Amino acid sequence: MELCFRSLLRFITPTVLFFFLLSCFSFTSTEAYDALDPNGNITIKWDLISWTPDGYVAVVTMFNFQQYRHIQAPGWSLGWTWAKKEVIWSMIGGQTTDQGDCSRFKGNIPHCCRKDPTVVDLLPGTPYNQQIANCCKGGVINSWVQDPSNAASSFQISVGGAGTTNKTVRVPKNFTLRAPGPGYTCGPAKVGKPTKFVTQDGRRVTQAMMTWNVTCTYSQFLAQKTPSCCVSLSSFYNDTIVPCPTCTCGCQNNITQPGSCVNPDSPYLASVVSDRAKTNSLAPLVQCTSHMCPIRVHWHVKLNYKDYWRVKVTITNFNYRMNYTQWNLVVQHPNFDNLTQLFSFNYKPLTPYEHINDTAMLWGVKFYNDLLSQAGPLGNVQSELLFRKDKSTFTFEKGWAFPRRIYFNGDNCVMPPPDAYPFLPSSSLRQNISLLMLLVTLFLSLAFHFSFV
Repeated sequence: MELCFRSLLRFITPTVLFFFLLSCFSFTSTEAYDALDPNGNITIKWDLISWTPDGYVAVVTMFNFQQYRHIQAPGWSLGWTWAKKEVIWSMIGGQTTDQGDCSRFKGNIPHCCRKDPTVVDLLPGTPYNQQIANCCKGGVINSWVQDPSNAASSFQISVGGAGTTNKTVRVPKNFTLRAPGPGYTCGPAKVGKPTKFVTQDGRRVTQAMMTWNVTCTYSQFLAQKTPSCCVSLSSFYNDTIVPCPTCTCGCQNNITQPGSCVNPDSPYLASVVSDRAKTNSLAPLVQCTSHMCPIRVHWHVKLNYKDYWRVKVTITNFNYRMNYTQWNLVVQHPNFDNLTQLFSFNYKPLTPYEHINDTAMLWGVKFYNDLLSQAGPLGNVQSELLFRKDKSTFTFEKGWAFPRRIYFNGDNCVMPPPDAYPFLPSSSLRQNISLLMLLVTLFLSLAFHFSFV
């Protein structure tokens, strides 16, 4: 804490003070509130669309209402616990990962007999007779801002042993959403207003027999115990390049943990990267660096014009096992209200507090740079941002030109400590040197004058 308060001496603006104090204190492990996306969540709707002799047919849809956080490959998995002795007779658009013990059934065998089934999405290319709308994307769900047309995923399920009326059906319990891995916490299923469906011609409306709603929120702490990205800084007015803090996402420890990182010039690089059988393919295999992060975001203050200033943003992938598809970046800086031009990235302002426009969502252009390749020569994307100066607020002093907060794919990236930011050469220092030279010159002149008197 002493370091935090010493660093604050150079950052006296209210905004910087608030966010720096925010970084000096930690939240509880259950903290899931996101100030930049306060209403973001994944809502699961369980719509009973018809009754069967021993149960019902339902359509289950996951809506991603998170503005910038998406579910990437290998996709989501959804689990729950049945309230009674229900079974899954059949599914369309999804499948369970384990059938369970169905030995008590004769003749027709259910798709799944487990008390706690886990469902995954089907892959692209699934036969049409096994598909429904919004299915079969390998579990990938895009964010609401980036691609709203692909921000939902659905499957159809036929449930037996469940009761055949609204009074006898019981709501499942203990919903879990893994996307991929932990990170989401789901609340209890609640009976809501039945969903209404409109036919394609718009001339008829049908209604679900019952509808249950489940809300799941994201916590970065639950998703991973260590950070997943970091930020480095540089500027045209200072030769100092501020790197990511050392050991941000881990430390190099190939002695006690062989294979924790890979040197890019290693002759065994290809064999190490392709050998996924010995380890979890989801675990990152990163290039050996001082920070050991899979992703680094570099913010460079590039040029200064009379009425504008320019920034270059570079995102580098150090993970040999991951291509980041549909990546996105969320940046918070007070000058985004005067963003004039953006090169090779898409942009949309995020205004969770309406009148404050200081947060931008950036993502790649489709088929051009929306894929951030794995570590290597092509493992980076970059763009430049041109800002118009607001003379009432603009300054290069006290780190103002650097971002307050950066998210990559929804995870908060670790910033360097503020007292390490590239500093603006002090004009007061030049003034002091000039004054000293003036005094020295005056003293020498007087000495020279009195030497001849």
